[in-house]
Amino acid sequence: MKTRMTYRELGRSGLQVSRICFGGNVFGWTADEATSFRLLDAWVDAGMNFVDTADVYSRWVPGHTGGESETIIGKWLKQTGQRDKVVLATKVGKPMGDGRVGLAPAYIRSAVEASLKRLQTDVIDLYQSHDDDATVPLEDTLGAFADLIKAGKVRAIGASNYTAPRLAEALAVSQKLGLPRYESLQPLYNLVERPAFEAELEQVCVTHGIGVINFYALASGFLSGKYRSEADLGKSARGQGVKKYLTPKGLAVLDALDAVAQRLNATPAQVALAWQIARPSITAPIASATSVEQLDGLVAAARLELDADAIRTIDAASA
Repeated sequence: MKTRMTYRELGRSGLQVSRICFGGNVFGWTADEATSFRLLDAWVDAGMNFVDTADVYSRWVPGHTGGESETIIGKWLKQTGQRDKVVLATKVGKPMGDGRVGLAPAYIRSAVEASLKRLQTDVIDLYQSHDDDATVPLEDTLGAFADLIKAGKVRAIGASNYTAPRLAEALAVSQKLGLPRYESLQPLYNLVERPAFEAELEQVCVTHGIGVINFYALASGFLSGKYRSEADLGKSARGQGVKKYLTPKGLAVLDALDAVAQRLNATPAQVALAWQIARPSITAPIASATSVEQLDGLVAAARLELDADAIRTIDAASA
């Protein structure tokens, strides 16, 4: 059944976020500036408020240097004056070229200024360590983040791509030294890749009240149901990336999503996202769209409530 738009607190940060987070990796890559503006307009108009990006988006595109996504978001914020309608998340730590990488305090200080400038804002709501950096003591990294929070440049911090032991260690350091703690984790998690999060990370997050905003929520589009055979892989540029999911288990998950989607008058992708939203440990799955039509599907997923039967059906196929 459909429900009205509700928000959730991200960890203990005080940030109230929509039940799906818009993945900004597409801005300036598969969505040009005009399309990106339309998507951001539609997202906010629908009552959604959470947008995630990173300084490194989209450095992988030939001719790009990183910062393209942040720059587009910044232009949109300046043009529309909608800053107060958005919970803005970005990241630091992935290689930006010329030795700019990692979580050393001096680099964090310079990287945050570059992100703030591109985003055309005074404050980043959620600033995330994009990768763990074992070469820098956790207290140094967390101390640098503490300075940014004190200066009013960052509201809360999060971690991405951390292992369970390292996340637990970071939380212990924060507690021991009175430093800000990671309020969110951004892990890989979806219905065809459950163990990566559920094996150890999920328990750390539940125990400590850490918000979870998982990436690859639709398994690179596989859970939309548009790839069901090797012949389907040519349907998009991402096709080859989903080849690994074309297994008996992967197809069984699609069958379960089909059955639930048909009963609830929804799409397989909406059901896959609603299943994640219903999991107590998950705050907001991250998903992207490159058209307003796709975005409308994400908004519908955020409003979709699965009954116990639906969750059992999907659990049985995906466990």
